[in-house]
Amino acid sequence: MSNVLRIALVDPNDTSRDVLKGMLVGMDTVWLEADCSRYEFFPDVVEQTIPDVGVIALDSNPDKAIELIQRLAVSAPETMMLAVSEDTNGHVILRTIRAGAKEFLTLPLTKEELTSTLDRVSQLKFGSNEGGSRPCEVFAVAGATGGVGTTSTAVNLGCVLAAEPQNSVALVDLDLALGDADVFLDSIPDYTLADVVQNIARLDIQLLKRSLTKHTSGLYLLPRPVELHDTESINGESIRKVIGLLKASFTHLVLDLSKTYSQVDLAAMQCASRIVLVTQLDLPCLRNVVRLMMSFEEMDNLQDKVEIVVNRAGLDSGQISLKKAKETLGRDIFALLPNDYRTMVEVRNNGVPLITQAPKAAITESIRELAAKLVDKTPAVSEEKKSSEKPATNKWKKFWPGTAKS
Repeated sequence: MSNVLRIALVDPNDTSRDVLKGMLVGMDTVWLEADCSRYEFFPDVVEQTIPDVGVIALDSNPDKAIELIQRLAVSAPETMMLAVSEDTNGHVILRTIRAGAKEFLTLPLTKEELTSTLDRVSQLKFGSNEGGSRPCEVFAVAGATGGVGTTSTAVNLGCVLAAEPQNSVALVDLDLALGDADVFLDSIPDYTLADVVQNIARLDIQLLKRSLTKHTSGLYLLPRPVELHDTESINGESIRKVIGLLKASFTHLVLDLSKTYSQVDLAAMQCASRIVLVTQLDLPCLRNVVRLMMSFEEMDNLQDKVEIVVNRAGLDSGQISLKKAKETLGRDIFALLPNDYRTMVEVRNNGVPLITQAPKAAITESIRELAAKLVDKTPAVSEEKKSSEKPATNKWKKFWPGTAKS
């Protein structure tokens, strides 16, 4: 698991505190353990949460804030203190450093400055990291329709990623009603996504990790709720919080979406680094891909994250040619997963991932290749895809009934 800095923040000014919170929450390598609006309450917060870093804003009352830093430097030496202030007076900075602050940051603060400072603190706390901070990659796996192999792709992608010793990987089953990722892994989890969401207010990294089920492959699983009524507490906001904490805890997340494209699914896609859209080479699937891409174009440019993966490629009959599919979609196909019905049935029924059941099979090798392409730092965008983005939109509208005239 990544070295994650757990941070507690105190700032009596609501405006500047919200700005600092927003910056910290948006970072992959930190977790905001607590925030506080009163200097006098902060020692109790630090005592209860034992954060790695305490961020103390000085401007509301510099004398009281500096006294707080001095007190915590003695009572909580395991917590490194960072001071932030708009005041650049040398005397104030010197007093703050002498009181025990490790760094003095000047407001307004840029994300780059904060990241650089926290990297230095992380090196002091955890030791040198030659590779620097490693952001979490989030892959949302969606389907063009039901039954195209979304869950099998998500589960086996997660297992392949987890097989690499440098990775720590979690799979979240977001098909809240009918998800079966636990079946694919032959797991009987003690906790589900509903348990995590219901305890989100007091959730920390350690508690979250204990709530996940670890598979023998090394993959951690957070399954869908057991009871249908437990899904009512899960919404887009709670999913963003869970994903945020998981991003601070793992190097890779795989999100297995439902086929309803609910608010929970859309929130997950917005949090994702890449969206793996699984389809087959038949007319209903391709029509749905067209429809989805048209919708994604209007949703914070979600279409820029999408990579189209064709499952069951090479099926003997009834398939549209790959060339025709590319022409219809106006973009390249990111990856092909071959049709291997017998192996996939065995995998599902035995509850064993491909890398264990059939490590040398063509389908397993294709999943490995998909994983390798997804973790590539440079997005795999073909020249065809780059040169045809505008024409593609026209093709989608012509392909979808009722839009050609517009």
